[in-house]
Amino acid sequence: MSGSEVNAVKREMVVWRDYDATQPDLFRAFLDRGQIASWWGPRGFTTTIGEMDVRPGGVWRFVMHGPDGRDYPNLVVYVEVSEPGRLVYDHGVDEDGAPRMFRQTIDFTNVPGGARVTMRLDFDTAEEFDRNMKMGAVEGGL
Repeated sequence: MSGSEVNAVKREMVVWRDYDATQPDLFRAFLDRGQIASWWGPRGFTTTIGEMDVRPGGVWRFVMHGPDGRDYPNLVVYVEVSEPGRLVYDHGVDEDGAPRMFRQTIDFTNVPGGARVTMRLDFDTAEEFDRNMKMGAVEGGL
């Protein structure tokens, strides 16, 4: 089962998907450079991971390569890492002085037959919300 909710007024996007996997396995998939690089980002994008230090205060630097040939440098700063249930981080562009674009909370919960991943993105501005919706953030969320 999968689904999504978008609330433009609150600048919030929530997507979820159920997997035939355990909660700890799904959590670890978000920590494994090789696994996450193989599926992260909207459809049509590929991802190259630089630094990935998953701990509160740690950073994850990666570049999303768009189908238009453009590169999008990203910077994540982890706020909370609670194995195996939750990751919270601030997400922005990997450029000096660039502001955070959104806070993302990823919850891993057990459901009958497996586990669910729920991703909630809370955008700082309406412009960032709109830009991410146009890039296919909902469709490529999980």
